[in-house]
Amino acid sequence: MKLKKFFIVITIYFLTITNLYSIEPDVFVQSTVNRASKVLSENLSKDQKIEELKKIAIETVDINGIGFYTLGPIRKTLDQNQKDEYLELFRNYFLKSFSSRLAEYTNPEIDVINKETLNEKYTIVNSVLKGTAERPEIKIDWRIYTKDSDNPLIRDLIIEGLSLARTQKEEFSSILNSNNNDINFLFKTLKDFYNN
Repeated sequence: MKLKKFFIVITIYFLTITNLYSIEPDVFVQSTVNRASKVLSENLSKDQKIEELKKIAIETVDINGIGFYTLGPIRKTLDQNQKDEYLELFRNYFLKSFSSRLAEYTNPEIDVINKETLNEKYTIVNSVLKGTAERPEIKIDWRIYTKDSDNPLIRDLIIEGLSLARTQKEEFSSILNSNNNDINFLFKTLKDFYNN
């Protein structure tokens, strides 16, 4: 009986701790956005901003998850060495692409307005990039991977209804289809982008 009570107490303790440290997806997105905005508004060179934005992306984006999704069904035909090489190349490609594009903005203001839990693994967080004299208001939805509630991660951005992950997947698929599904052509494309 004492042992049973002990396990009940331990279970309640761990459930409480988990709830204390889990972060809601909408809070996670707003916090991430605020961090990026702070970097972009600081008096840093573009290269310095890019390096800081990369750090934020590494902590908040599921780069491997996005990488395997964008690779499509060909990933099932790759051996482990090819998968490892692809993930390394994709990580470099993603970080360069993401950070250099975002570094063009000066202090973007994004407000989280809503969230929709799809299931235990995914939540969609709705936000708006406020309009300025130079650009209109833009609707941005964030697909957040929430399987680990202590460590939510961004899996996709849907900008005005257009999924960036799906667009990337279609681009990679086009490269592969044009080259007899030879993964080495995709590797070369990713390397060329990173080295330019």
